[in-house]
This record gives sequence, C-alpha cells and structure tokens, in this order.
Amino acid sequence: MGGGDWFWPTEPDPDATIRLFMFPYAGGSAPIFEEWRPLFPADVSMQAVQLPGRFNRGSEPRHRDMEPLVEAVAEAFMSELDHRPYALFGHSMGALLAYRLAVRLEEETGAGPVLLGAAGWSPEGFTMPSMELVNLPQPELVDWIVNLGSLPPAAYAPEVLDLTVPPVRADLEICAKYLDDGARVSCPIVSYSGRDDPLHDRSGPGSWAGRTPEFLGNSEFPGGHFFLYDAVLPIAADLTRHLLRAAETAPAWNF
Repeated sequence: MGGGDWFWPTEPDPDATIRLFMFPYAGGSAPIFEEWRPLFPADVSMQAVQLPGRFNRGSEPRHRDMEPLVEAVAEAFMSELDHRPYALFGHSMGALLAYRLAVRLEEETGAGPVLLGAAGWSPEGFTMPSMELVNLPQPELVDWIVNLGSLPPAAYAPEVLDLTVPPVRADLEICAKYLDDGARVSCPIVSYSGRDDPLHDRSGPGSWAGRTPEFLGNSEFPGGHFFLYDAVLPIAADLTRHLLRAAETAPAWNF
C-alpha cells in the first residue's frame, strides 16, 4: 500500500523541521483534522493518518484486531519517515493506536517519536467497549455515540451514519479485544481530556506517567468524549509548544 493511501495530505511540507501525524477516533477519517492544519506554524508539517475501510479507502477491508493494524501502519510509516523528528497525536482509539505505533516503531527502528500526544484515552481509567456494544443494532449504537457528547450535528445525518457506523463497529471491536501489556515508550507524553467524558475517569490521564520517562501533564477541557471539537485551538497551541521544544534537541535520523 503506497504512502499516499495512508496520509492526508499525501506529501509533507519539505521545509518543516518536525513532522506531526494525527490519528482520528474510532470510525473517524483523516479530514476531521483539516481545520487543525493552519493552526500549526511553518516549522510543523501535519499529516492525518487515513485507515483502511473509510472515506477514500472505503472499499478496502477494515482491521478488527490491533496487532495486524499496528503492523500495517508501522509498515506505512517506515516507508514515509525521513531524517526529520516526528510526533504522534491521537484522540480516543486514535490515541491508543498512536501509543501502540510508538512502541512498535521504537522496537523496529530504534527511532521512535519525540513526542506522543494522547486525547480522550489513557492506559487506566478508560472504559473500553465490549463485544456486546459492538454488536448492538445501529439505532442503539448511535444512541450510545450520541450520549458521549460533543460531536457536530452533521455527524448524525442518516447518509453520514450509513458510511460511518461500519468502521465504528470495526474500530470498537479492535478496542474490545485489546489487552494492555504495560509497554513503555522513551519519548515524553502529553495528554488532554474532557471534564464530562463518560468513558474517561478524571484520574485516568495520570496513568500515562507509568508509560514514559517524562509525563508532561494533562490539560482538561469542558465537554464530553468529543471535547476535541471545541478545544482545537488550545490543544494545537500546546502541542506546538512541546513540538518546537522537542525539535530543538532531536537527533537526525536516516530511515
């Protein structure tokens, strides 16, 4: 699978000093991060990760287990990365996937990310989905999603749901099967959470401290599980601060 299938936009900014890869929540597609792009300075090249089975990759098979997905994403990254330092950021399942990818890339290349940003998920204090939830009829599954709060109204249009619910089910199945092994990464981690997130205990983000040599802390925002939509500007600003600091001391890598 070519790098252009996995990344949005397909080409990074050649003049940026650090690269940032963004991972969407369960069922989400790369374009959810489109409004983030102009918020980062020219030093930061931002690309969103597009998983199979949605949007322009809708005809491709969806993954339903974490290990094959991480393997596929890692292969795409190892073809994409250049000499520049890079960082990973994800929301909800995207944060989980970014974390597992960071572990894998560090093991396989010795050059993991210089920063991991995690929003709406942490190793502890998060209520993972069950297979019972995965298999709910569509109206009940949609009700569950609505109760998580904060998604834009357009996300619930019938024509949108018909496209998004199948990848949501597949991604929730990945999360339902996931078994945590306590793996650590060597880069700093910064986290973000929603004050009224029904899936995420307010003490949960602190559990990141056991997975990294440097936990940069958690920023809490008003809102439910999809607080991200109302916190784009402050999160982008905070990420930029950490990214530019990391870029100053990061080594140059050859992949």
